[in-house]
Amino acid sequence: MTEPCDLSAVELRRLIGAKQLSPVELMGSCIARTEATNPAVNALVATDFECGLAEARAAEQAVMQGGALGPLHGLPIGVKDLTDTAGLRTTYGSPLFRDHVPERDERLVAAIRRAGGIVVAKTNTPEFGTGGNTTNDVYGATGNPFDPALSCGGSSGGSGVALALSMLPLCHGSDTGGSLRKPAAWCGVVGFRPTPGLVASERRRLGLSTLGVQGPMARDVADTALFLSVLASDDPRDPMANPLLDAAAAAALARPPAVDLARLKVAWSVDLGFTPIAPSIRRVFEDRMRRLTDAFARFTPEDPDFEGIEQSYRVVRSVNFLAAYKAIYERNPADLGRNTRTNYEEGLKYSLADFAAAHAAQTRVYRAFQDFFGRHDLLIAPTQAMSPFPKDQLYPTDMEGMSLSHYFATSGITYAISMTGHPAISIPCGVDEKGLPFGLQIVGPRGGDAFTLGAALALEKLFAADPATGRPIPDPAKWPSRP
Repeated sequence: MTEPCDLSAVELRRLIGAKQLSPVELMGSCIARTEATNPAVNALVATDFECGLAEARAAEQAVMQGGALGPLHGLPIGVKDLTDTAGLRTTYGSPLFRDHVPERDERLVAAIRRAGGIVVAKTNTPEFGTGGNTTNDVYGATGNPFDPALSCGGSSGGSGVALALSMLPLCHGSDTGGSLRKPAAWCGVVGFRPTPGLVASERRRLGLSTLGVQGPMARDVADTALFLSVLASDDPRDPMANPLLDAAAAAALARPPAVDLARLKVAWSVDLGFTPIAPSIRRVFEDRMRRLTDAFARFTPEDPDFEGIEQSYRVVRSVNFLAAYKAIYERNPADLGRNTRTNYEEGLKYSLADFAAAHAAQTRVYRAFQDFFGRHDLLIAPTQAMSPFPKDQLYPTDMEGMSLSHYFATSGITYAISMTGHPAISIPCGVDEKGLPFGLQIVGPRGGDAFTLGAALALEKLFAADPATGRPIPDPAKWPSRP
């Protein structure tokens, strides 16, 4: 694929700044790719291409006039449909907000626009972001870019699919238990969960929780770093935000440090010592670890201490549902979809004593994780516990013969990391036994976002040199059947 929309965001921005590519030409290329592929996968939902073209013409004029250009100047951007975009329909995946058009941008959307990005589309998400499969009663299900009959993961699934098929060069996502990382893995793209507060959000309901973050998705690590540098910011409305993060420090995130893999002490774990992993994924992961044997100064298998994390996560996440959906539930529980309603009702069962025990367990695990990173520079794990399941399933109930009791039963590999507050990135690493994208999760030290991106860049380069571990590219002509 050689259309402008297939180029990296970094290269597109360079070409635009050098007057070698018009933002109008790029917008037209993205629109054409969207029209050719989106009907089959349903990744982009609300769009405004007419406004996008008008903004692209203005961006072209700014280039020709020789003015200062922002880091995203002229780049079309997709924003997850949980985030408010002024004048562009934002439903949160809920029929209650089917016709909702915000009057104001959220902070990070405004930051994208200030950086020259052109917000042209909302990307599909499950209702209120609740679920590991991207489907809702407003827009329906989003299909996998390698087989539209399969799930793309969730909850930032629309973003992952749009990126994989080159509808847009950059997309925004959010992550509580893995919602940036998991769809990135199943779509063959990159998803970065930053340190909580690095991307400030004025809409964080529980302002001191480490769970919910927003962050960048892209097709490669350099593009992800570029986007992060725009999204990152202090904001006094977010108590988790870093008041020491000034504009220069945020901009520096676009240039991660060079990391010499041969100097690193790295641990790997196939299941973090507690979470179910499909046998086929275990085999693929262990194959990838064998290929990395000589890449580091020290490379050892070791499970972190996550004792008690599953129950802790169940309770802590429930508090978020109680805080967010009390008014809706008490008015009419049926106004909430199955996943959201079930999580809310689970929260009603817990006591304050349960909540205290859950936070104590989370704190103990956090401190044990700091000891772990006293011995290791990085942790590598799978990003997904299984291969994609059919998109018409709300969630899988079986994983290669293993019974699954709830929809986030396959998410332990990612939610455990969320509970620690450490930065983590999913990068493509070849395909699984079914020929579908396989992602590796790279977890960095506390606050080590730039280092984690630098290590991911080095690993990405290493993987690209081996056909077995390079990023897979979807080909709509090879889809098993076109929906």
